[in-house]
Amino acid sequence: MIYPKIPLAQSIIEICSAKGIHNIIISPGSRNAPLTIGFAQNPNFKCYSIADERCAAFFALGIAQQTKKPTVVVCTSGSALLNYYPAVAEAFYSQIPLIVISADRPQNKIDIGDGQTIRQQNVFQNHSVFNANLTEEASEENDLKINKAIETAILQKGPVHINAPFEEPLYETTDTLSVEPKITRADEIIEKKAIENVADFVSIWNSAKRKLVLVGVNEGDSIDPKTIENLANDPSIVVLTETTSNLHHPNFINSIDTLITPFDDSDFKEFEPEILITFGGMVVSKRIKGFLRKYKPQHHWHIDTLRAYDTFNALTKHFVMQPNDFFNDLLPKTIFTESDYFEQINQVYQLRKIKRKKYLEKVPFSDFKVFKEIIESLPKSTQLQISNSSAIRYAQLIDIDSSIEVFCNRGTSGIDGSTSTAIGAAVASQKQTIFITGDISFLYDSNALWNAYIPKNFKIILINNGGGGIFRILPGHQEKPVFNTYFETSHHLTAEHLAKMYHMNYFTAADTDSLDKNIISFYETNDAPAILEIFTPTAENDVVLKQYFKELI
Repeated sequence: MIYPKIPLAQSIIEICSAKGIHNIIISPGSRNAPLTIGFAQNPNFKCYSIADERCAAFFALGIAQQTKKPTVVVCTSGSALLNYYPAVAEAFYSQIPLIVISADRPQNKIDIGDGQTIRQQNVFQNHSVFNANLTEEASEENDLKINKAIETAILQKGPVHINAPFEEPLYETTDTLSVEPKITRADEIIEKKAIENVADFVSIWNSAKRKLVLVGVNEGDSIDPKTIENLANDPSIVVLTETTSNLHHPNFINSIDTLITPFDDSDFKEFEPEILITFGGMVVSKRIKGFLRKYKPQHHWHIDTLRAYDTFNALTKHFVMQPNDFFNDLLPKTIFTESDYFEQINQVYQLRKIKRKKYLEKVPFSDFKVFKEIIESLPKSTQLQISNSSAIRYAQLIDIDSSIEVFCNRGTSGIDGSTSTAIGAAVASQKQTIFITGDISFLYDSNALWNAYIPKNFKIILINNGGGGIFRILPGHQEKPVFNTYFETSHHLTAEHLAKMYHMNYFTAADTDSLDKNIISFYETNDAPAILEIFTPTAENDVVLKQYFKELI
């Protein structure tokens, strides 16, 4: 086998191998040559070459999102490292294990005017769970830091940074190892936890007539069917699920904004919960956050093994355990409390759904209409990746088949790496992957297509409304030059030439007839990745959406 000659590089690679790391995403560079040589020559690793570091990090994020295992990104020194930051922040808030390994100049070359040199140590300190600043020579101290970084990424489900200084020559190789790095073991012990003082919480639960369960970003099949049935059938419980919750039941309310947007103060008072239970990641709906901050529950219990954000300024208890373990411990000890809480809310929601159906039947071709058509057209059992901004918000308003697992970068809610994440997820997943995105998000991350690993059955549905349509939806929109230029980012660009440059099949639609016709070809063509670009009317989209909420009343 071929090894880099530099001992420190050998140590990093051997420890990664011993820890079971498999996926390595490398951005070309010179200072990281020892790492590139070692990873690429070792059959224990699957290496990918992604030139744009920002895209590379989000691509790695998508792989880690699917595998639930640490993915490594490797870059050269200088500003290359800083381009990882958006994905590092997303990994931090979405609790995804990401390992950044950056090559650096030796310490005596920093801040003396040497080229491609910045202060790399601890650069991600505010958004990482561990930082390993290595010294130039291989040592047990360095080995322990590398081990600790990898173990922390796994145990704390977050990004770590290993900064490794290398001196020239960088490209020399050898066929023998010169190190025997120390390997530590810190295997995660998975144990089912019980609720402490459970009788106290059972008493509170049984006496409450209004219990609200709110589920954010969540893995599919993570909650037992018996728990789902219990929550769905208790008359004192209303379950609100976001699109990214991947939790389904006919009694669950899966379009929160459709339910509560038309509410007035008296409706909100009736909806105000005594107990709020939350689990999962970030919540998209601004309206539910506004409601719960104003109409605070007496008890807010959040269930998470690591963190508990006080999103509604009402947190009273953090249960440090898996949600499934929590419910399996609590619910068998509780009773169904007599209540009309679910019945009242469900009646309202069912009426809203009827009105939504009637409204969507009559509205003109627009973003809202398009989202209904494309979501209902999705093949069953596919993986759906959605970009941020208006795309995920429209998706929240449409019922998605329960066989489809949904993902979105909601940790920081940025548009910057949605396409790259979706491609990484498609590479790691065995499922057909479809990515729905808006035009600004797509154009922003267009370097994501500069990628030699995109599966042939990967599909992009691009809704092009000529700008950042979400800013038309938000309060304060006025049709003025300042708005069009600096908020909406009006443009007349399309994906046609990008698709041609990257050898992707390209389809378009601009009305219902062309959408119905071309979406069939779009799904059936699998000889290359494909883009379906749907053009919607810029000025009408916000009018259609705002009128929707008025007609729900």
